[in-house]
Parts: sequence; C-alpha cells; structure tokens
Amino acid sequence: MKNIKQDFPILGQKIHEKNFVYLDSGATCQKPQSVLQAYNYYYQHDHANVHRGVHELSRRATLAYENTRRSIQKFIHAKHTEEIIFTSGTTESINLVVQSYGRSHFKAGDEIILTEMEHHSNIVPWQLLQDELAIQIKVIPIFENGELDLDYFKKILTDKTKFIALTHISNVLGTVNPLKDIISLAHAKAIPVLIDGAQAVSRLPIDVQDLDCDFYAFSSHKMYGPTGVGILYGKKSFLENMRPYQGGGSMIQQVSFEKTTYCDIPHKFEAGTPNIASIVAFDAAVRYIQTLGMPAIQTHEKNLIDYAVKQLQAIPGLRLLGEPKHKVGMISFVLDNIHPHDISTILDRCGIAVRAGHHCAMPLIKFYNIPACVRVSFGVYNTLEDIDALVSGLAEVRSVFHG
Repeated sequence: MKNIKQDFPILGQKIHEKNFVYLDSGATCQKPQSVLQAYNYYYQHDHANVHRGVHELSRRATLAYENTRRSIQKFIHAKHTEEIIFTSGTTESINLVVQSYGRSHFKAGDEIILTEMEHHSNIVPWQLLQDELAIQIKVIPIFENGELDLDYFKKILTDKTKFIALTHISNVLGTVNPLKDIISLAHAKAIPVLIDGAQAVSRLPIDVQDLDCDFYAFSSHKMYGPTGVGILYGKKSFLENMRPYQGGGSMIQQVSFEKTTYCDIPHKFEAGTPNIASIVAFDAAVRYIQTLGMPAIQTHEKNLIDYAVKQLQAIPGLRLLGEPKHKVGMISFVLDNIHPHDISTILDRCGIAVRAGHHCAMPLIKFYNIPACVRVSFGVYNTLEDIDALVSGLAEVRSVFHG
C-alpha cells in the first residue's frame, strides 16, 4: 500500500506550497488513474446513448453500462443483476425508496425508525413523507461512546413499525452498526430495512444476502469512482411491486394517452438518459478496489485509525467524539475552544484537507452539545506520514491561538 498515492494524480500537487495531504475521503474519495482513463476512453471512443440504438457505438456503450451493473451485483453479492438500480447517488437511492415504496405502503399513524446518527439524506426524505402522510418517525438514541442503544430500539419496535432505515457506518464517528442484529429483530416482525451504505462500501466487504437487508444504498464517488452515480440494491420481490420513481424515456414498454406500461426491473426505475460515462468508469473503480483486496484495505485503515487515535489523544485540549468498539474510516474531534472552521482553515494553509462543520448530521452534533467538529477521514492513499503532518498542523493551530 506504500505506493498507492502514485495511482492518484491529484495527490501529487502542492497546496499553498506544501505537500498535499488529503484527509476528507468521507466527503468524497479521490480517483485513481484507471478511473480517469476509463472515463475519458468512453467519451473518446464509445459515447452513444444506451438501450436506444442498433449502431455500433450504442452497442458498445450499452455493453459497458450493463457490465458495471454486473460488477456491482458481484461486488455486493446480490442474487440478481436486476436488483441493481442506477441512481445519481445515495441521496436519490433513499428518495427512490421513500417515494416508490413509502407512498404506497404507509398510512397515517404508521411508524418508521431512524437513528440519532443518520446523515440528513436519511432523515429529510422521511420527514417530507411524514408531512404528507402523517406517519411518525421514531429515533434510536446513541450513547456517549457513539454506539446505538439497542435496548431502546427493542422498546420502540412495535406493531406500528412499518419500516427501518439506518446507516451502516456513521459518517461522523465511524461507528459500525450491528446490522444483522437489527435486521433480524425487524424481520421477526416482517418489517423491511434500508441501509445507507455510503461510508461502508469502500471499507467493508458487503454481502447483501448475508445481511438480509431489503434495500442498500451507496455512491460511486465514495468508492474512488466518479460523482453523480449511485446504486440502490433492492430485493427483487420489493422492486417488482414498487411504482416507478420518475417517468420518461427508457422506463416504458408502451405509451399511449390512455395507458402506459412500464419496463421490468431494473429499467423501470431508470428514466431518461443516465450518467453513462460515470457509470462506465464506476466499473474501473470497483476493479481497483478488488485489485487492492478488501482484507488489505481493512488492515491498512485499521493501522491508520489506531495510529491517529494514539497521536491525537496526546494533544492537549483535544477531545475525540465517540469511542465505539467497532470503528472504521474516520475520526472526529474538537480542540480547546477553537472553532472547527478556524482549525480547518489553518490546516489548509499547511496543505492539509479536513472537513469542519456539522457533516450533514446535525442531530448527532446536537447530541454532543457542540456547534461543529473537525473530521479526519481516510482513504487507501493515506499514510502514517499524513497523520504526522496532521499532528504538526494541529500544533500550528494551537500556536496561533495560544502562542
């Protein structure tokens, strides 16, 4: 893993005349050369619309597009290729389920369960539906260490519960949630479960059949792929009985002003011209992860997390948020009474990119009674030297504010 940075052209530049250290992969991962080449190759050689022509370029584009679908199916161990729906990202994937499943299955008084650590993308869509249908949202709280209160979950899991949606990994704390336990409890009452896997797919081996989740949503750009592409996995039995999320070209069999019939899944949910180039390049990102190997990725990240926690804990006035037993991917903290935006600004002058703010997880930030925090999140290209640079940068922050 030592030479991985060479695969990512963007990391070779200087920022403010300093070596660039990118510690914001939780927001978006950088792209390896193979992904950039696949993207450019498509536009230079194969660009045409998919599923809409018999000419050679359309055939090539369609083949590459569907190859990505098959790659994703194998990557997450879905049973059927048609269970893989292309969207614009995790956000749209969740909205698709809210609109296509929720609208037709929920009624006033029904309850859905979320968690206190959810990203806004897995809160706001449900609130919009709550306003329209008068459903009720129940929330699983967290403990100070960043883990879910499962006893509370069991108390609010009732006959009124009609759906559960939760994150696989907290995008602030890095907490890995006990999905199999939660899904098992839900399915004992025939309650469907959606998983927001945005932070998990590049860090953990995903087997949707083993998890037995009903829906799993994630994004290409957090897997070293292009932006603007997401995946919704849904069990075939659910997808076949859901109405389309959007109407338009490509998702229909017959159209008349009297009646329209829809395509079979997955195309029923893929209206309009998709983001073809990014979907084709997404396949290269999947292959890149597979080439590195998930065991190597996990070992590398654990070394980074362990080293970073040890180094950060030694900094006076620094407080880590959450200490879950199973943690990956990211570390969030506050430092003295210095605003996280000031910390991020000074680190940027040191050539170090981190995230500062509420991280689209305001309820979680409110739980810790802070206005914001700094998040450090890792990718395969990070090194122990990057963490040393971070520690040095934080010393500069303290020097600016405390002399």
